[in-house]
Amino acid sequence: MTDDRMTGRADGQGRVYQALGDLHIVEHHHTAPDWSGPDSVRRPAVGHTPRILRDRVELMDRLRAAVEPGLGDRVYVLHGLGGTGKTAVAHALFEHVHAQRERLGLWVNASDATTLRAGMLAVAADRGAAETELVAARSGLRAGADLVWDRLDRSDRPWLLVLDNADDPAVLAEGGWLRTSPRGIVLVTTRQAATRWWPGAELCQVGVLPREDAAAVLRDLAPESGSDEDAAQVADRLGRLPLALTLAGSFLAHQVLDPWSLADYDRSLTTGEGLAALDGATGLARRDDRHLLDTTWQLSLDALAAQGLPDAGVLLRLLACWGADPLPLRLLAGADLGPDLPRTRVDPALRGLLDHSLTELDHSGVRALRTHALVLDSVARNTPAAQLDTLTAVAAARLDALVPTVARTGPHDPQLALLAPHFLALLRRAELPAVLDRAAASATRLADALFATGEYLMARDLAGGAADLAAGRLGAEHPAVLAARYRQAGALFRLGAFEASERIHRQVLTARQRLLGDDHPDTLTAAFGLSFPVLQLDRGREGVELLRHAVARRAEILGAGHPDTLLARALILEYLSVEELRAELAADDLSATCARELGTEHEVTLTARHNYAFALWQVGRHQEADELVAGVLADHERERGPLHPFTVSVRMLYARTRFETGHQEQAVELMEAVVAGRAATLGAEHPYTARSLEVLAEFRAGRPARP
Repeated sequence: MTDDRMTGRADGQGRVYQALGDLHIVEHHHTAPDWSGPDSVRRPAVGHTPRILRDRVELMDRLRAAVEPGLGDRVYVLHGLGGTGKTAVAHALFEHVHAQRERLGLWVNASDATTLRAGMLAVAADRGAAETELVAARSGLRAGADLVWDRLDRSDRPWLLVLDNADDPAVLAEGGWLRTSPRGIVLVTTRQAATRWWPGAELCQVGVLPREDAAAVLRDLAPESGSDEDAAQVADRLGRLPLALTLAGSFLAHQVLDPWSLADYDRSLTTGEGLAALDGATGLARRDDRHLLDTTWQLSLDALAAQGLPDAGVLLRLLACWGADPLPLRLLAGADLGPDLPRTRVDPALRGLLDHSLTELDHSGVRALRTHALVLDSVARNTPAAQLDTLTAVAAARLDALVPTVARTGPHDPQLALLAPHFLALLRRAELPAVLDRAAASATRLADALFATGEYLMARDLAGGAADLAAGRLGAEHPAVLAARYRQAGALFRLGAFEASERIHRQVLTARQRLLGDDHPDTLTAAFGLSFPVLQLDRGREGVELLRHAVARRAEILGAGHPDTLLARALILEYLSVEELRAELAADDLSATCARELGTEHEVTLTARHNYAFALWQVGRHQEADELVAGVLADHERERGPLHPFTVSVRMLYARTRFETGHQEQAVELMEAVVAGRAATLGAEHPYTARSLEVLAEFRAGRPARP
């Protein structure tokens, strides 16, 4: 039965932000399948950090004082332009807290809603959240921020929570993620300095380094490359930006065959030596920092090419087709990466990029790479259009190869979730219609797979984002765009946004009727999807007619035994009257038909057996329903997991049939499990929890539950 659809709310009163309205938060996990999140949030995912934190003495003194024992209820915001070392400062404070052992350190990447949500739920798990609570938050059935802050408020140890790279404060505000607690201190790093984003927080600016300290960074990394004055000269040309200084120092330190000096590096920045001269080199305020960074990346790539690794440049340009989120290494493994990068040369190229700090290994639980967004943006900007077209085609093919061809219901799969932001990044980069078509179709297939595991929020945002990006260049009625919209509408339905779901479903249906005709299978699918929000909006007859039309036309066009036909027949059983159900049951045994046509373990067969058992119970054939639903529950627990919304619905039906067949004690135990699960995942005031409590009370009173 498809009754588990609701979003949560967060109040956030007295916090830095107040969350208003229903929360629809996308989630993205980069933890191991057995949930390694509690370990990963204890380790800053920052890659290389400076051996010595130059300058920042006054700032560090202020922050160390802020995390003294007994202090809490404060938010500190480190702000400054990209590459100034805000994360390095946060990392130094994190290490200070860890060494003092008075306070627990927790680290979350807040660069986007996807990664933020994953990290914050890992924080909740670290602080003792139950798996049932996490499942509800991941699927959008409970407000994730409320769960996280409840656990932080009740933490057995005081804590420091670092929210790194929060360059879009709206992500924090919309989710209600940024709050205060007497148990801890929050430290945010961001490029956004506007006070309106940080009410009640203490703002700390992190700027470029003083000249002497900037030169010292270069000398720390490449001590044999030249004099202090040479280092200061190069530091000036690089705008004394810590990120550029770190990359320049790394470049100089890795020259082996023909090592460069700081003076050589300075001349290359001045004359270009084949590179475009930099504009406005006399002052940071007039300098285009992107050009400085572009030059720094290119110098490292030129050095790698001189060392016999020209493939490193090709690989970095391919990485720039994806996003800055953790990129699964399996995307790069076992295949040629285009005509210029055969599989045998991928590993040496990757090692070269790692050696020069152009990318880094991510240690958050899954074998992945993390490349700085500044690097990706500047590399993509400087890649010739023809080459970028070739590389985006390769990037689309590699993503496509990792997406399941058939969606299977089951527990959350963090490996799949990792791919979602890279589809959206690719759709932003690609220009060729064929690449956009393939990427949008693959993204929709991934959204289907996420939807099947109960990841409704991520499925909604991935499908909706793919549709928005592809529509701009392919058109709003392109088949791939309409398919993505259909999945977006289905996810909205599961999240309880019935009006929005109906609106998008109608748009898809109208377009397909005009383009394909009323009887095309895709048009029938659109009508089928529209029926569900219509049924929930108190227009039952209209919804049932849509379902009946889908059943009849699918049977005529696809055949009576086609999975789509049988699925429509199964789902219509939820919405028929008792008299109509008796007629359907008299026609044939739908569950047996599905098992015969599709096999006993097919997804449609699982759904059909569940709904057929429900129909038997509705018409009073309790013993038959009880015998059938016992096996259905075992199958759902095995295939979908014990906490999947469909599994909980089956368990509730089994409690009903147990009661009706005289097993009242077992029925009460089953309903107690249903109530406990729904209270933990949906909250005590959720209507499904309330209805479960009513059924439990009726069972305890010895009365059968009403339908």
